[in-house]
Amino acid sequence: MWIAAMWGAISGSAVLLGAIAAMAFPIKKRVIGFIMSFGTGVLIGAATYELLGESVRSGGLLPTGSGFLVGAIVFTLLDFFISRKGGHQRKRSAGQNDAAKGSSGLAIFIGTVMDAIPESIMIGASLIENNNVSWLLVIAIFISNIPEGLSSTSGMLKSNMSKQKIMILWLSVLFISTLSAWGGYFFLENASEEVMAIIASFAAGGIITMVGSTMMPEAFEEGGSIVGLVAAIGLLVSLILTTI
Repeated sequence: MWIAAMWGAISGSAVLLGAIAAMAFPIKKRVIGFIMSFGTGVLIGAATYELLGESVRSGGLLPTGSGFLVGAIVFTLLDFFISRKGGHQRKRSAGQNDAAKGSSGLAIFIGTVMDAIPESIMIGASLIENNNVSWLLVIAIFISNIPEGLSSTSGMLKSNMSKQKIMILWLSVLFISTLSAWGGYFFLENASEEVMAIIASFAAGGIITMVGSTMMPEAFEEGGSIVGLVAAIGLLVSLILTTI
């Protein structure tokens, strides 16, 4: 179970690395857009091949479809609430301009945690069946967390939040990711295949909804039409990783 915690920490550390990079270097929005679009492709692949595909095989179509729809609906409702409180910039490089000055740091933090918990739980749960972590999930989540740390930190800095407070928030996300991955292994170790299918598809629904509502629009806005190709490459990479 401690291995699960380690992999949760690795995937969650990308947010912290992105935050440190935003504090230390001026990173162009176009670069963030490319990273985000690549992460979009990899995340779609991870949700499709690793979560939904395995859920259908092990638990059946009905539990998978139900969990997927519930995950999408729950994420949409939570995202709507967080966005109204100022957390809509958590995965958007628009946080680097003046529009982010009104964003709430606490709302951004809550939104990031909302993204991190189901992702990290599935990293821990992926160790149960084969005693080997899902590389595809870890890589996809890691890549998607980098622009989140970059853009959100830039927005927090522009809203006059101190670097010390920002670091405390992202360290908290790292801790929560680690704990969630540990919990995913510990609490789901004896879960039935149907329960695992529902949880995995629930996470997939949340991931796909998050990609469609936050990552894809911003990647296109900042990177231009070429981000479609970058996202396709990301999806291809995820396919390759499933065969390794």
